[in-house]
Amino acid sequence: MNRTETIEDFYKLKLNWMPQNLGKEMGHFNVFRLEDFVTKYANCIPYSRKDFFKISLIIGKNKAHYADKTIDIDKQALIFSNPQIPYNWEYLQEEQAGYFCIFTEAFFNQFGNIKEYPVFKPGGNPVFLINDEDLEPIKTIYLKIIKEIESDYTYKYDAIRASVLELIHLAQRMQPATILYNNQNAATRISSVFMELLERQFPIESPFQQMKFRSPNDFADQLAVHVNHLNRALKEITGKTTSQVIAERVAQEAKALLKHTDWHITEISACLGFEESPHFINFFKKHTEVTPKTFRQNQPV
Repeated sequence: MNRTETIEDFYKLKLNWMPQNLGKEMGHFNVFRLEDFVTKYANCIPYSRKDFFKISLIIGKNKAHYADKTIDIDKQALIFSNPQIPYNWEYLQEEQAGYFCIFTEAFFNQFGNIKEYPVFKPGGNPVFLINDEDLEPIKTIYLKIIKEIESDYTYKYDAIRASVLELIHLAQRMQPATILYNNQNAATRISSVFMELLERQFPIESPFQQMKFRSPNDFADQLAVHVNHLNRALKEITGKTTSQVIAERVAQEAKALLKHTDWHITEISACLGFEESPHFINFFKKHTEVTPKTFRQNQPV
């Protein structure tokens, strides 16, 4: 898997110039028209994690790869990408249009926690297939952002933040309310910290990288709670045990590594905390009903 792409990499490799405000405390934001990138860089979008947030409106036939999932886009989609999950997409036709904006977490530092929105949470739904009726309002928001960023209005970035939040809320309204909201109780807080600690270990980007926390007891020790308390909290919020949540995430990462790297199965096994590769093979078959070798062989070329 390719190393994490930094925002500096994005500007150097794709634009051959560097903005002056990348290192400032106010954070960074920019917006682009997709068609300016498609022709020149269609074959240069590696499957990797980025260290910035990205919201893309893609109009055209595409295939999006996000974590271990592949999503076919026949017409148009709104995609929310966060720094924790590796992704890329394939252009399946020459005619492409749309827009995308990129921004750092610091851009929202004084205006709430951008990572808390469900569209940016690992395990959530980051890809929204857009119908023709909803397309125009989304395009209008991007055009408003472009007009604002080109203006000399003193508070233009405040206005831009409002437009970005408008995109986020528009997408979240497409999801059932039960997916978006939970009661903010002690169980929710423990589950949230647990999930953040789990996700912090991914993606695996090198054969020499290894999961540090693997068992329910490992996480309970980090959270300074009894493992039974952690288990009850996760069961209340997710309906799953701690072991089930960990196993599902490990299986997800295993599929991504088998699909997007040429690493040996023993290397993937070690990265994911298995002492012996047969243990990993049995684990993978239990969760996917196929062996790692068969799963890799069944991937389209």
